[in-house]
Amino acid sequence: MSSSKRSQWNNNIVFIMAMISSAVGLGNIWRFPNVLYSNGGGSFMIPYIVSLFLLGISFVLVEYAVGYKFKTSLSRIVYSINSKLEPVAWFILLVVFLITTYYVCVVGWDLIYLVLSFTKAWGANPDLYFANHVLHANDSFAGLATIVPNVLVSIFVIWIVIWLIVKRDLNDGIGKVCRILLPILCAIVVIIVAFSLMLPGASIGYAQIFTPDWSALTNPNVWLAAFGQIVFSLSLGMAIALTYASYLPDGAKLVDNALVVAFSNSGFEVFNSIGIFSILGFMTFTSGIPFDELVTEGTGLAFVVFPQVFNIMGNWAYLIGPLFFLCILFAGITSAIALLEGVAYSLSEKFDASREKAVTIACIAGFLISSIFATSAGSMILGIFDSFLNNFALLLGVLLECIIFGWIYKFDELIATLNQYSTVKVGKLWKIVIKYILPVCIFFLWMQGVYSTLTSGDVNSLIVRIILCIVLIIVPVILSVLPSKSNS
Repeated sequence: MSSSKRSQWNNNIVFIMAMISSAVGLGNIWRFPNVLYSNGGGSFMIPYIVSLFLLGISFVLVEYAVGYKFKTSLSRIVYSINSKLEPVAWFILLVVFLITTYYVCVVGWDLIYLVLSFTKAWGANPDLYFANHVLHANDSFAGLATIVPNVLVSIFVIWIVIWLIVKRDLNDGIGKVCRILLPILCAIVVIIVAFSLMLPGASIGYAQIFTPDWSALTNPNVWLAAFGQIVFSLSLGMAIALTYASYLPDGAKLVDNALVVAFSNSGFEVFNSIGIFSILGFMTFTSGIPFDELVTEGTGLAFVVFPQVFNIMGNWAYLIGPLFFLCILFAGITSAIALLEGVAYSLSEKFDASREKAVTIACIAGFLISSIFATSAGSMILGIFDSFLNNFALLLGVLLECIIFGWIYKFDELIATLNQYSTVKVGKLWKIVIKYILPVCIFFLWMQGVYSTLTSGDVNSLIVRIILCIVLIIVPVILSVLPSKSNS
């Protein structure tokens, strides 16, 4: 795309709201509470805060500086640094795109539950209902032949919403939606937390946050869990921060912005956890089910445990239930549009396509892949996608970015870019973190993911992983060798 076609945020506030909206996603709502509880409770906040500064903010600053300095897409940035490295950029973008395809499916499940929540249609056994009536789950590839209509329709609706938002001008689309949805999302969370604190037994839950297990601090797995949470929570390595920063007008205070976004995201996680834990404490108090049997993550928490809670909550559930699933819906949509934006931007610049055309192609391809998850075998395949892409491919991408921007590119130029207008400055310490400390931390986290991938799963998992490996090698190479149609 020519520079005249380049999009730009109307102002810095819109950028900050878009960045916070992208960071606040499903991981904040249902992953963080379980990670917090499983890794020492209140004491986990120490490695979490260390990870936030050492890993989270440090890497976000790299993406901000690179995006702001080059003001173009990830693929073109990497190509300009070294043309032979272009496949690395497309590898990262393909990982992000594949994550988007199943992320949309989970948001689609939530859309179904938003409708169900008005009548508690999941019945007395939410676990059975989710597996048999929503997913029609079949843990074999034979399930690929069976389409689940309600899931397919919900996925289609979410992709249409994403397409309608992202294809528009940057400020009229993503910017406007984030300005509207983020305040509503925050208001919903405040209402849910305030209500949850008044429930009988709430203290059983929130006490978990304020009761530290100091022995956990000597466990290296707890520190790796903290690093992992920061990677997923701030969407590190997904080209979101880099892409959004490339749209910033001149004069942006990059370091200041990074601190605001990181602290806002972490504050949301902790505040939301108080509400989640309080509601689970109410469930323990009311039903007698031990607290540790209720704390889980992902779909089990959202679509099984919480419907169980709503079943015993009485009439209040008809208000809190829809609000809870609406919260997930808004968080999911704002994160999904951010995930797609970087992919569409790189396609647009590589092939000199209009924004609308690039987004349309990406959404059609995304829907076709997401349709795999709308089969009876979909939930099984989704789980394999999630574990492989997050534990292996995404972390590898973050590690490669550290090497490219920390060692191959002229790193001191990034320091100058960050410090030009920022109130808070970075210097040699940040350089040491990015060049030495961060790659080592990511490497160990990646090795843990590799070990987890190699030692888990069955034959079905192995087949899907092999297919993903082939796709992640071939597609980036093809996209790199295809001639660029852009001259600028």
